[in-house]
Amino acid sequence: MALLINPSIPFAEILLRDAQASAHTFGLELRVLQATTDHELSSVLANLPQLRVDGLVIGSDVFFNSRSEQLAALTVRHAMPAVYQYRAFVAAGGLMSYGGSLEDSCRLAGIYTGRVIKGEKPADLPVTRAAKFEFVINLQTARVLGVDVPPTLLGTADEVIE
Repeated sequence: MALLINPSIPFAEILLRDAQASAHTFGLELRVLQATTDHELSSVLANLPQLRVDGLVIGSDVFFNSRSEQLAALTVRHAMPAVYQYRAFVAAGGLMSYGGSLEDSCRLAGIYTGRVIKGEKPADLPVTRAAKFEFVINLQTARVLGVDVPPTLLGTADEVIE
């Protein structure tokens, strides 16, 4: 497996450490790819075939979020099954996504904002995370990549794009 991260984000080391621990648990070798610019992103993805990896996990990052269409196109062009955190990647042609719902996160941000505007101190507010997670699969991309998606996996998806 390969993991694409932006090393300039504050939580890059935590993301990398967690991914390495997960890979170790499943007996997988993890190749770490790094990109902070469009040029690096294109170059890293163009070199994927030489790495001989079976799949790519794209780390969460604002830089990557704003390039979901580019990432989807590059992973399909280089025949690399990839999973991302947000649905936008799959809607743009990527294979799969699993992560917190953006709508749910925005709703929570609105609730927090309302509470602060009403006078509550941010330090007194509880820390929460997304309560709703979404699993989305793009079957058209799976066919292009030659990936067989088992019916049991399709059955667990929140959305299947055909």
